[in-house]
Amino acid sequence: MSVKTLITGGAGFIGTNYASRLLARGDEVVLFDNLSRAGTPRNIAWLRDTYGGSSFVLLEADVRDADALQEAVRGVDRVVHLAAQVAVTTSVEDPRSDFEINARGTLNVLEAARQSEKQPLVIFSSTNKVYGDLEDIRVAEGEDSYFFPDNPEGISETQLLDFHSPYGCSKGTGDQYVRDYHRIFGLPTVVFRQSCIYGPHQFGIEDQGWVAWFVIAAVTGKPITIYGDGKQVRDLLYVDDLLTAYDMAAANIDKTAGQIYNIGGGAENTLSIWKEFGPLLEKELGREIPVARESWRPGDQRVFIADIRKASRDFGWKPRIGVEEGIRKLFEWVRANQDMF
Repeated sequence: MSVKTLITGGAGFIGTNYASRLLARGDEVVLFDNLSRAGTPRNIAWLRDTYGGSSFVLLEADVRDADALQEAVRGVDRVVHLAAQVAVTTSVEDPRSDFEINARGTLNVLEAARQSEKQPLVIFSSTNKVYGDLEDIRVAEGEDSYFFPDNPEGISETQLLDFHSPYGCSKGTGDQYVRDYHRIFGLPTVVFRQSCIYGPHQFGIEDQGWVAWFVIAAVTGKPITIYGDGKQVRDLLYVDDLLTAYDMAAANIDKTAGQIYNIGGGAENTLSIWKEFGPLLEKELGREIPVARESWRPGDQRVFIADIRKASRDFGWKPRIGVEEGIRKLFEWVRANQDMF
């Protein structure tokens, strides 16, 4: 039996990839997006070209519009809430808009789901930024990267929250509301605190989607700026593995409802943002890549690695696509679509 899924931010990077997966298996899909981000019209055009113009419903609307969400949620079995303001720097420049989109927008989604007769499952795309800059975690410096000498598997869900930056505050607010709507109202909700997700249909920019941005800039010859010393480490997760986590969490909702999961590449899929990633890019391009240097940005963690063992224990998930394979796939997509950048 087909499942009807509403994806907020459905024309974005993750939303487009998930819509494609759902449509390919015959599910009903409703995309809710204000189409404000660069690349979203192209993603919609690609979905229509690939699956047909009538294969999904597109609602051009904003998560700040509670009435529009109320209508959109009616009759759906699942809500995947991806719509967000996604850049720390933008949140510093305009904290009010950041709050309205991320915190109030998430509350609007939850209220629409709570008031729906179907009581749909809600999957929320949170962020590792809810942990702040991890001041209480010991960090050591190696030749090419920072690392956690006492936490080799990374940061678990038991780590204390520290909403550093307006973006961290707004996403953390949504994160906690989503969890609490299960405890208080019984709504089946799952929170994914996501690390660096990357893959096709990602129109990365300097402030967000750095993996895609570096690949796009390297292929198209745009200038790259490194903030800090380039040794900052992140765990990287290819988007297909993230979508599998969504599916597996939904299939095991009796176990996952009300739970929070750190979802990323884990300790086996890490890179420092330039000391290690730079040589990979240069190898792929066959030439040296010049970069500019700037000082550290506020809230920039020296290391973040998600401890993903809880997801493995609860619903058997782990990443399948390694960093080098995933980056090669992203390179192929960027090269095939250079006219879009």
